[in-house]
Order: sequence, then structure tokens, then C-alpha cells
Amino acid sequence: MNEPPENPKIYHITHVDNLERIVQAGALLSDARMLAMTSAHTVVGMPGIKRRRLEEIEVSCHPGTKVGEYVPFYFCPRSIMLYILHKANHDDLAYRGGQGPVVHLQADLRAAIDWAEAPGRRWAISDRNAGSHLAQFYSERGNLDEVDWQAVAATDFRDMGVKEGKQAEFLMYDSFP
Repeated sequence: MNEPPENPKIYHITHVDNLERIVQAGALLSDARMLAMTSAHTVVGMPGIKRRRLEEIEVSCHPGTKVGEYVPFYFCPRSIMLYILHKANHDDLAYRGGQGPVVHLQADLRAAIDWAEAPGRRWAISDRNAGSHLAQFYSERGNLDEVDWQAVAATDFRDMGVKEGKQAEFLMYDSFP
């Protein structure tokens, strides 16, 4: 059994330039919702992965929805994506501004699930990067043990199994207050 920590947190990263829009909206918005709006925002993710999340990868526990329709969170404060932003040398990375202007937003996982379940909002977890065709999705609290919590906590992610597990995600449908 792969027990989650007693009080797990979730983390979303965004560019500081996006904070005003987030405050005005009163929420973080999914990529699908952001694309439907006309307001500009600074994207720090990889365009190819974002496209795949919007067009290809279905959240299997919520049929008919795509990963890009959810606000993504990592389970670790120092994600692999943050490392990629720091290095700024990945071929698929369009943003090259480093991690300095990246803001970390933190929430309590269990409180987020409670909030989502009260009105019946969809949420999910993935066992690896939700933009991977290999990701498995779950939508019940009892499935939190599907996350490799040891990999999430690891600081050395050279091992492919650790690298995959460290990229597990929490997803909240459409928006996150």
C-alpha cells in the first residue's frame, strides 16, 4: 500500500504576469477555458504537451472530458516542470524566462476534494504526467494510494520510475477558486 502523507498539498505554477487575471476571475482556469477567452496570458508550459492535453488525452474516469479541461496541480512543490523552466534548454519549451517570475500556488488536497465534492464538481488524480498517453486516472479518495508518494517526495528523479511518479497530478474540472 502506498499511503498518502497525512496532510498532502497540491501545487500549481503560473507566471507572475497571470496573477491579475487570476484575481479578476476569482479562480485558476483550465487551458480550455483560457483559450475560449480573449485575454492574453503568459504560458510557461510546453505547447506540444498542452495541445495533447486539450485534444487527445481523455480523463478516463470522467468520459468525454480532456485533460486540458482541468486545472492541473502537482503533488510536489518542486516539480520536474519547474526544473525544466529553470534550465530553459528543453527543445519543446517556448517560454525561456526561467523560474524567477514563476509563482507557486498551494492548496490542501483534502480540502480541495471536499470543495469539489460538495456541488458534485469533477476532479481526478493521475498516476503520472496527465499529458502522457500512459496515465491512469482516478476520481475517488480511496485511489490516492495510486500516486507514488515516495516518488513525489524524491529529490533525485534520474530514475525513470521516480520521474514518472513525481509527475502525478491532481486535476480540478474547469476552474479552481
